[in-house]
Amino acid sequence: MFLWRAEVSPGVSVAFTDIHAGNLALHVGDDAAHVRRRRGELEGAAGLTPGSLRFMDQVHGSTVEMMEPGTAAPTADAMVSRGLPLAVMVADCIPAVLVAQDADGTPVLAAVHAGRPGIANGILPAAVERMRAAGATGIRAWLGPSICGKCYEVPADLRDQVAAQVPATRAETSWGTPALDLPAGARSQLEAAGVVVEYAGQCTLESEQLFSYRRSSTTGRFAGIVWSHD
Repeated sequence: MFLWRAEVSPGVSVAFTDIHAGNLALHVGDDAAHVRRRRGELEGAAGLTPGSLRFMDQVHGSTVEMMEPGTAAPTADAMVSRGLPLAVMVADCIPAVLVAQDADGTPVLAAVHAGRPGIANGILPAAVERMRAAGATGIRAWLGPSICGKCYEVPADLRDQVAAQVPATRAETSWGTPALDLPAGARSQLEAAGVVVEYAGQCTLESEQLFSYRRSSTTGRFAGIVWSHD
């Protein structure tokens, strides 16, 4: 079920699922009832109330939504909440989760879908800014499994375009062709924003425990989740 899971601060946990949790996305042609059952099993494994885990309709955009009790699933690529459980789904992009607290000690959480367009368009700094607007201090980040710079081959002009915006993304594959290193780009943006990166996951393309769109375009999505608990 969980590839990695930890209580990262008192009352707040972060986890990343693996293929044993199954596909958690409704948009990849899977049976919706099966997906909802798996989401329920994930909530149960995390000790969450059924139906409490918030998912997004992810569109590779730059929208950050503030989630409140009763808020419907947004069309966005980042969500921020005061303790409400959040999820982000990926199959090569970075599932980034961020944790902080406000002046009253209330957890301020974020889940971010950081793919190539998101990194280029600053979705991570935008999420950090929204967290700080909610009173967050001491923000820390966990970057879940994603495709690595040694495996993410792209055309040279695309590499140049993204690297012009985020220089740390410039890379080469292990076989010497142009590539993008999204985790390096994410780390550079977060560190520039004063966020401590606590964890970075393994390469999705290299791990059979994870879904990878580059390995197979017909595939599921695993999740990064963050939640508060007693």
